[in-house]
Amino acid sequence: MELDKIDQLATTAFEGYVVRKDLLENFRKTYPVPTYVIEFLLGRYCATVDEDDIQEGLEIVKRQLQDRTVRTGEEEYFKSKAKEKGSIKLIDIITAKLDTVSDSYVATLPSLMLTKVRISSELVNANDRMLTGGFYAEIELEYDAAIAQEKNGRPFGVANIRPIQLSQRNVLDILYKGREQFSLEEWKDLLIRSVGMEPTNLSEKAKNVLFVRMIPFVERNYNMIELGPRGTGKSHLYQQISPYSHLVSGGKATVAKMFVNMGNGERGLVCKYDLVCFDEVSGVSFDQKDGVNIMKGYMESGEFSRGKEPIRADGGIVMVGNFDVDVEHQQRIGHLFGPLPQEMRDDTAFMDRIHSFVPGWDFPKLNKSYFTNHFGLVSDFLAECWTRLRDINRTSSVLSRIDYGGALSGRDTTAVNKTLNGLLKLMQPNPEVPISDELLEWAIKISLEYRRRVKEQQKRIGSAEFRNTHFSYRIGDNGVETFVTTPEIHSENTIGDDPLPPGQIWSLNTGGQEDTVGLYKVEINMGNGSGVKILNKPTPTQFQECVRYAEQNLYSKTKELVGDRDPRTHEFSIQLRAFDASKSGNGLGMAVLIALCSALLEKGTKGGFIVVGQLNLGGSLDLVYNAVNLVELAVEKGATSILIPLNARKQLNDLSDDMITKINILYYTDLKDCLIKALLD
Repeated sequence: MELDKIDQLATTAFEGYVVRKDLLENFRKTYPVPTYVIEFLLGRYCATVDEDDIQEGLEIVKRQLQDRTVRTGEEEYFKSKAKEKGSIKLIDIITAKLDTVSDSYVATLPSLMLTKVRISSELVNANDRMLTGGFYAEIELEYDAAIAQEKNGRPFGVANIRPIQLSQRNVLDILYKGREQFSLEEWKDLLIRSVGMEPTNLSEKAKNVLFVRMIPFVERNYNMIELGPRGTGKSHLYQQISPYSHLVSGGKATVAKMFVNMGNGERGLVCKYDLVCFDEVSGVSFDQKDGVNIMKGYMESGEFSRGKEPIRADGGIVMVGNFDVDVEHQQRIGHLFGPLPQEMRDDTAFMDRIHSFVPGWDFPKLNKSYFTNHFGLVSDFLAECWTRLRDINRTSSVLSRIDYGGALSGRDTTAVNKTLNGLLKLMQPNPEVPISDELLEWAIKISLEYRRRVKEQQKRIGSAEFRNTHFSYRIGDNGVETFVTTPEIHSENTIGDDPLPPGQIWSLNTGGQEDTVGLYKVEINMGNGSGVKILNKPTPTQFQECVRYAEQNLYSKTKELVGDRDPRTHEFSIQLRAFDASKSGNGLGMAVLIALCSALLEKGTKGGFIVVGQLNLGGSLDLVYNAVNLVELAVEKGATSILIPLNARKQLNDLSDDMITKINILYYTDLKDCLIKALLD
């Protein structure tokens, strides 16, 4: 394998803390332990670029895994070795419980099928996570023949354990120093490689899914759901990468195991782990009726009360599950929370506690091409950094630069800020390094989209309080308000309810003898220079004429339309997008003028709006001959309002009652009237 630029940076910046991720393939599925256990050993013996040293280290790792992991059918062989030698070393997941009959702790080693193994109170107290879900460790197991002779004797005992996780205290200093060597895009690629994926084969949307999957590791009390097709690795990160996460298989849980055992006061999974993941959301259930309500209360406040005093914890709740149908069909038959169990499916209060809905359909079904053979951070180093980052806050330094739109409720803002904080910590962990506008805007867009997806489902269920889902943001005092949508809500060739950015407008051409009516979108970008440039090549002659009319009217009526802004000191780049058979762009003069003014004024156009009308050089409006046809097509394309010249009013008396109830018809008399009605307030 040839080292690329990121490999070279990683091996220099994180010497001793990187490993070639394809080395895992030598052991993946061969030994009964998760990825981070194997990487713990690879990091110890193979953290180098020297091929000879890597091969030598691989032999050591292979020997240790062969000698210390128990495959099915080898249980009695390992027990026999412990008896003959007095003690053995093995790698296993260890759990423990208090045996009240003997007033002592007993450990369970599942790979040997041993359930009553002696273990000292000191070892249990020093590693109390073994009392909940347990953890992987290198274990020294001893056998005492004398105890074996006693009645009810327990000959097997744990002499020593070494948890499989990094114990260094300065991991964040190493992370901060290493991060300085990377650009933002290079760092994103290294993070993706560190969890075993190859960024060059992933789309931007798929990369964003991966980054949000990482957030529960670095953000306290982060609640997340991911639904999508099977085989996209939804639970992989939570099972294989970190010892600080716990996977609840099948979604079955008890209140005692999850929160607190009322019998002995033992704290549950949310107190012991950074996150708890239910790997099949449709099967989430508790042994007690109030289990879901306890979880709902915990997801809101980070507290639960079982007894007199409230108990605080910071473990996040992650739910992953599968759609049995594609996302478009799921939206047609209901809403995207459909796969949840019945008691959660239509509960808008429960949904409100979800900080982000991850679109699992944006991530590809995994095959070998998506796994990397390059260097990435060793999993135990990464996991240790992530758990330490939970103590750091990055949003406090950037909130003064962000202005969220009025559609966000208090819970929306909290959720968006938690996602934002997680993404910023992942991308720029050092609190001393300022956050760039580029990084901030990228993180805000993801945070708003993933939270809006939750609110869109609440809106579908029909609750009036969730009706306004038009999430927007502005960065800085002079920033332009930008609206963020969720792509799956509507297809590209239909008009959505979301306001459009400055310089964009939907329109219908008026058609003619040789041209049909069709849907168009005019998109204009403004830059330094002067004049108007049409990007479509070859440019349709009729559209070129519409642009000339719009440009001349903008110059001749500048003060009336845009005040003191000078259009002659800017260059406008125009792109016309046609969505139907009509391609000429004929009769779009008014739409082009509105888009030019919108770009110049840096104001977006209203959501669900469509503009109809052709103007001439003098600024007067051409007569619309097919108004009824235009309104019917606007409704078909998803418009909620149509802006049409007043000269079409009499024709629209023939519009059917059914059509009149489906669209808001707004008339305009001149250019300024149309502009005022089209722009956002």
